[in-house]
Amino acid sequence: MLYLILEQALNGLQYGLMLFLLAAGLTLVFGIMDLINLAHGSLYMIGAFLAAAFYQVFESFFPALLLAILSTALIGALLERVLYRRLQRMSHLSQVLATFALILIANETIKIIFGAQPLMIGMPASLSGPIELITDELYYPAYRMLIIGVGLVVALGLYLLVNRTRIGMWMRAGASNPDMAAVMGVRIKPLFTFVFALGAALCALAGALLGPLLAVSVGMGESILIPAFEVIVIGGIGSMRGALVGSLLVGMIDTLGRLLLTFGLKLVVDSSTAATLGPTLASMMVSLLMVGVLFFRPQGLFPARG
Repeated sequence: MLYLILEQALNGLQYGLMLFLLAAGLTLVFGIMDLINLAHGSLYMIGAFLAAAFYQVFESFFPALLLAILSTALIGALLERVLYRRLQRMSHLSQVLATFALILIANETIKIIFGAQPLMIGMPASLSGPIELITDELYYPAYRMLIIGVGLVVALGLYLLVNRTRIGMWMRAGASNPDMAAVMGVRIKPLFTFVFALGAALCALAGALLGPLLAVSVGMGESILIPAFEVIVIGGIGSMRGALVGSLLVGMIDTLGRLLLTFGLKLVVDSSTAATLGPTLASMMVSLLMVGVLFFRPQGLFPARG
């Protein structure tokens, strides 16, 4: 039982860090550009499909991953210059309606280019087996450990970027007062393009990494968008630290909570009912956590400063 809990805790960590890659881009775009982007999940889907397409060409995972990230970042930069730069001047309601329309356009475009059937990305052969964490007791898939490692490295990299670099200083200044930052010499428009492209690249990284574990399918961005919004509401809109903490909370509650609730319910109901009710209650707990945060601390657990 202990090793099963440890395994699920690692699964929760992996899921939470993948949510962080999505939520980090989402909170960067909203916190710095003041832009609500419902089509953020579509960039995740585009990145996954591009990774699958490049994998079919090169038959190698890591070149496909790199090319998908670069291509999606370029698509994000083009979208920011062509569409989102105009949406910034509009109301949040207009942004919601326009980006919802973009979701529909992205889904249909993917169907036209790649077809409606799901695609698969092959897992690297060197990472297809398990690794031994506890001698003869606990084994964990090497590829999932790679995802955890990448998530932690990206989290550290984003922290250093935002808090320890000149670009991060410009980003914080642009988020706090873009007009004053422009007067002080910060080139706001290229900065916003960089922020949006960075968010798109993080989406592509998440989509490509999850490709070998999940089917790459049309509409996959919508299913991941709701947990990503829950994360930034819980953590605090515009806060990178809040996005990380919120992601880990959601990941652990949704994954580890399913196991613990299912085992607990088996003490009072039959196994089939517990297996159905446990995951449902775990998902409800995430929503209840978000509602509680909105009620008692509307700015989130770790609101952005400034």
